[in-house]
Amino acid sequence: MLSDLPLFQVYGAMARHAAESQRVSAANIARADEPGFKAQQVEPFSDYLARAKAEGAGAASALTSPFKVTEANLPATPNGNTVSLETEIFKSAEAAGQHNMALTVYTKSLDLMRTAIGKRG
Repeated sequence: MLSDLPLFQVYGAMARHAAESQRVSAANIARADEPGFKAQQVEPFSDYLARAKAEGAGAASALTSPFKVTEANLPATPNGNTVSLETEIFKSAEAAGQHNMALTVYTKSLDLMRTAIGKRG
C-alpha cells in the first residue's frame, strides 16, 4: 500500500509529534496554577528523527517509537510553578499549524502517487 512508503511514515510521525506537543501543552496549561509543577516539553521533531534513525537503522518501525517528554528548563514563579501560559498558547498554536501542514502534505503526496499510478481517489 502507498501509505507504507517511508515518505508517508515520516509525515505520519510529523502529525503524531504535533498531536503529542498539543497534548503536553494542554496538560501544562491545565496545571498552570499548581504549586511546584514543572512544565513539560516534547523533544524537537528533528531530534526524534535522528534518534529513530539511530535506533532503528532506518527501519520503518523506528518511526513508531514514542516521543521523549522532558521537563522544560523555564524560570519558576514564587510558588515553584514553571508554566508560562503565553508560551504554552504559542506552542499549542504552533503544534496545530504543524499538524495541519503534515496532514496536508501527506494527503497531497498520496493524491500525487495515486495519479502517477493511474488511480483516482
